[in-house]
Amino acid sequence: MRLSQPVWPRLLPRRWVIDLATLGPAGRRLPAPGTWGSLAGLLYFAVFFQRASIGEILLGTAVGGYLAVAFCGEAEVRLGKKDPGEVILDEVVAIPLCFLGWRSLAGSFPSWAVMLAGFGLFRFFDILKPLGISRLQSLPAGWGVVVDDLGAALAACATLHVGAWILVRAGL
Repeated sequence: MRLSQPVWPRLLPRRWVIDLATLGPAGRRLPAPGTWGSLAGLLYFAVFFQRASIGEILLGTAVGGYLAVAFCGEAEVRLGKKDPGEVILDEVVAIPLCFLGWRSLAGSFPSWAVMLAGFGLFRFFDILKPLGISRLQSLPAGWGVVVDDLGAALAACATLHVGAWILVRAGL
């Protein structure tokens, strides 16, 4: 199977594509745009997915991920840059994956602590890209922009669950 960039965003005005991929001024004018995109993703999770099942989170992320591939990939083309830092829609759609199994985590720890830990772990994996996450960026077009963030979110999720398991077993 060959991954290719969706064609339909080419039909949209440049401003729409860029504004959506960068979340308007958040990606273009604020320092550390990836962090702001991750905070927006945390809000996205809290509003739309906090009470969702694992299946609903996976479905929502699949749909959001496809749209992010389309818009982020087209923004790459229009900005003339590979995985531009100002493009932060990819962080937004990836963050909900950090919280798969939310109910078990939030049942054992305060919700704010789980969200803070998930956010911090996501930023860690998104910035450093260990465990082969950096190789995901080599996927073509918008796929490389988005899939590395999905990988970072899944690594954050696994680390969050292992950490929670250790803390519960230790009686903390």
